[in-house]
Amino acid sequence: MEVERTEIYDLRGLNCPMPVLKIRKRLSDTAAGSLLIAETTDALAVIDVPHFCRDYGHEMIACDKVEGGHRFTIRNGGQSISKFDETSNV
Repeated sequence: MEVERTEIYDLRGLNCPMPVLKIRKRLSDTAAGSLLIAETTDALAVIDVPHFCRDYGHEMIACDKVEGGHRFTIRNGGQSISKFDETSNV
């Protein structure tokens, strides 16, 4: 039986846009299907992280309120670029 790998990432104290940028980088370094648990204190992360997951094809499994911030559980969808990056001419 294969054991699922879970990453725990402490992003407390970082402000927008750093939590999403660091989550994006960490997910790009892990295999599709891996779990990442990230904790943030940035108030905007509760908006930014779910949007990032949707745009980049990752699965937001949970968004839990914890003391001082939020804990996000994300399953890596295996995509490194968003649907917007693919259509950009810039």
